[in-house]
Amino acid sequence: MADVTLPQLGETVTEGTITQWFKSVGDTVAEDEPLFEVSTDKVDTEVPSPVSGTLTEICVEEGDTVDVGTVIAVVGDASGAAPAAPAAQPAPVAQPAASAAAAPAPVAQPAASAAAAPAPPAPPAPVTESTIAKAGDNRLLSPVVRRLVNENGLNPDSIAGTGPGGRITRDDVLNHIDAKSTGTNAAAPAPATTPPTAPATAAPPPGKPTAAAPAVAAGERDGSVRLSKIRQLTGAHMVTSKAVSPHAFSVVEVDFANVDVVRNDVKADWRTQHGFSLTYLPFISRAIIDGLREFPHLNASVGDTDLVVHNFIDLGIAVDLDYEGLLAPVIRDAETKRLGAIATEISDLANRARDRKLSPDEISGGTFTLSNNGSAGSVLTMPIINQPQVGIISTDAIVRKPVVTKGPDGGEAIAIHPVGNLAMSWDHRAFDGAYAAGFLKRVKEILETKDWSTEL
Repeated sequence: MADVTLPQLGETVTEGTITQWFKSVGDTVAEDEPLFEVSTDKVDTEVPSPVSGTLTEICVEEGDTVDVGTVIAVVGDASGAAPAAPAAQPAPVAQPAASAAAAPAPVAQPAASAAAAPAPPAPPAPVTESTIAKAGDNRLLSPVVRRLVNENGLNPDSIAGTGPGGRITRDDVLNHIDAKSTGTNAAAPAPATTPPTAPATAAPPPGKPTAAAPAVAAGERDGSVRLSKIRQLTGAHMVTSKAVSPHAFSVVEVDFANVDVVRNDVKADWRTQHGFSLTYLPFISRAIIDGLREFPHLNASVGDTDLVVHNFIDLGIAVDLDYEGLLAPVIRDAETKRLGAIATEISDLANRARDRKLSPDEISGGTFTLSNNGSAGSVLTMPIINQPQVGIISTDAIVRKPVVTKGPDGGEAIAIHPVGNLAMSWDHRAFDGAYAAGFLKRVKEILETKDWSTEL
């Protein structure tokens, strides 16, 4: 018999939400076969079983958030024989972390019966919300929720549960704490006044306005779609970014005819050799990388009193997950890579992002981000800065249209060229408009004048 614990899924990841079990109790599972899906503040990923055998116990239900290292399942031997019932032999059986504060019986008990079956007689003690929380049952309280409840001395019966089967989630506890701190009605559950899609943040982000938006609940004519974990985290991150950074916005129009001279010449052979199309995105990425080396204050983060300028370029490339959210996998040390290597890495990261095969460390730590909205046909997009960066560029649709060019005799002529906008949101704390405009102008010049054949 082996305990399955929630693994460390990144250097800064401390907890995760079990979003799906791929096996049921009694099913046979092979080593390295996907066992469950977990959602963290970095990424959603499938986790393989560390051992082969029969799944004899699931200790953490779908929707529960638990700490790294928590026992979430038990796998018995391959014969399918389950270990002796924990209730009959409680002492030698390893208990999951989720039941550490509960009665020895492994079967989850309702809150009412848990209160009716106290521990052996002990001297009377004052009944507080905290002691009630510790007597709460495993069905409603995951380890993370239990810790929040106990640390804040709360009574679980006073918290409205919005999870599956009325389970109390971390967001429910945080909303309850917020309601108590603001003096609103927190004495009894009030689902109608608690937005079911509250961002999954452990505390209000820095600079978040204290005024709350009007409470919203689905009516008879409405539908309700629960926000995914990644949708909630993205929303919380964007609200934080808008509150922290004074966003400014600059745009340049780029003529991509110079890029097409090389791209059209090699794209057929490129697809045959590499298995994917050579789009404009790698060219734009390479131009941005060159521009950041000349304008380093864009490759930076704002500290308390200093601008922290990074001496390396980790370029994030935003990837759409079939309209279910965004991830920004990172090309590490991008300044050391030529266009061909960048194109290959963009394709690999994007494919693995859509297949949920990225590790958390592959989507963290970027120094500048590029969002490719042009593939969806957008004309002009104002992106939100990916904190703690100070700039993000959106590539918009590249379309053919008339432009004024210089003819062989030096005179002006009208030609049809591929043209598109590069739109940049930037943090006004880090620099001013002239610096931002200078950077965009340089990126435009690189795209329109560089001999791209030397890159390929």
